Amino acid sequence: MQELSETDAGGGVIRRVLVVDDSRLQRRILTASLQRWGFEVQEAESGDDALELCRDNPPDLVMSDWMMPGLSGLEFCKEFRQMSRDHYGYFILLTSKSDKDEVALGLDAGADDFLTKPVNAAELRARISAGARILRMERELTEKNRLIKTTLDELQTLYDLLDSDLIEAKKLQQSLVSERYRDFGPAEVSLMLHSAGHVGGDLVGMFPISDQRIGLYGIDVSGHGISSALMTARLAGYLSSSVPEQNLALRKTADGRFVARPPSEVIANLNRLIMSEMETEHFFTLLLADVDLASGKVIMSQAGHPYPALQRANGQVEFVGRGGLPVGLIDGAEYQQFEVTMAQGDRLLIHSDGIIECAGTSGALLDDTGLASILRDLRQTRGMACLESLIWKLSEFAGDADFADDVSALLLEFKPSLFPG
Repeated sequence: MQELSETDAGGGVIRRVLVVDDSRLQRRILTASLQRWGFEVQEAESGDDALELCRDNPPDLVMSDWMMPGLSGLEFCKEFRQMSRDHYGYFILLTSKSDKDEVALGLDAGADDFLTKPVNAAELRARISAGARILRMERELTEKNRLIKTTLDELQTLYDLLDSDLIEAKKLQQSLVSERYRDFGPAEVSLMLHSAGHVGGDLVGMFPISDQRIGLYGIDVSGHGISSALMTARLAGYLSSSVPEQNLALRKTADGRFVARPPSEVIANLNRLIMSEMETEHFFTLLLADVDLASGKVIMSQAGHPYPALQRANGQVEFVGRGGLPVGLIDGAEYQQFEVTMAQGDRLLIHSDGIIECAGTSGALLDDTGLASILRDLRQTRGMACLESLIWKLSEFAGDADFADDVSALLLEFKPSLFPG
């Protein structure tokens, strides 16, 4: 009989065979057939000797007699299955037993197949072929699992690098709102920025116009993640508080002073800039306010941003504004202005839609009505404590501190003591 090729009984996955039998004659008969078929064969006359050979040079296939003095074939099989190895080893028990209970006992011990003694060469070859198919599938699966693990490890490395970069990006984005509170004398301004992920598309800010006037804004860029965050970073430069020359809301006069442009004009200019110079699919909503600290007059323009909440000193809440189109959607869009006059103890909340569109445990949105209720509850809470309490109540409403959307807010509060009567 000719030697086996990889397409024959061993299938290329069975090369080393261990024959275990206390009968030297039986070992010689089996070894002769296996060697003719091209296998590398080792012999052991006991289960103990076989275990030593398995530790030194793990076989692909074991053929072991069941009944042996000392460690029986069944006991050897159990020990064999406990051994650590890179690939599965196929185990055939040689036995004269044919009782179903005995066969079940052998399978429970870890045997894969059985051969009845005396062994028929054709049947032996067929059983080896069956074992080769199983081992081939096991090794293919092992290789696929190895490739998957390698790929997952590489992806984890990339994820860790990306996560590290996103953490740094979050720090940079949060630094755009480096000043969370400022006392302007007649009024105080508090800022809050809470991204749904590492980074987001919300931004709130303030900038000085003169000794008695300040600019305030709330921005919400469409989408989430890195591209939205990059957009907010660029917009922060257009409304810079540290470099007035770059602030599109300010105009430098001949005497070197800076004066405010009308909020509606600023938003229209931003829309033209986005539509003509920036290649982006993003658009954003914006509310821009010009605040006169001396008179309490606030001039605002709204570009798709939620209606700001004006809470009077008596606790009553009204939502003001005229809507308007988001910036970056329609070329040549026009924007309107509106005014409110704030008195002693009044406050104005400029917020993103992440607040009013927050879904509760029932699925209903918070909406303006829910926000007004929260503001009334927090009537006596001021400044950063008010914004922090707002976040807490929002997470209580949603049943989760991780919001589905970015959440941002700016709170302008006039001090009661400066407005007698």
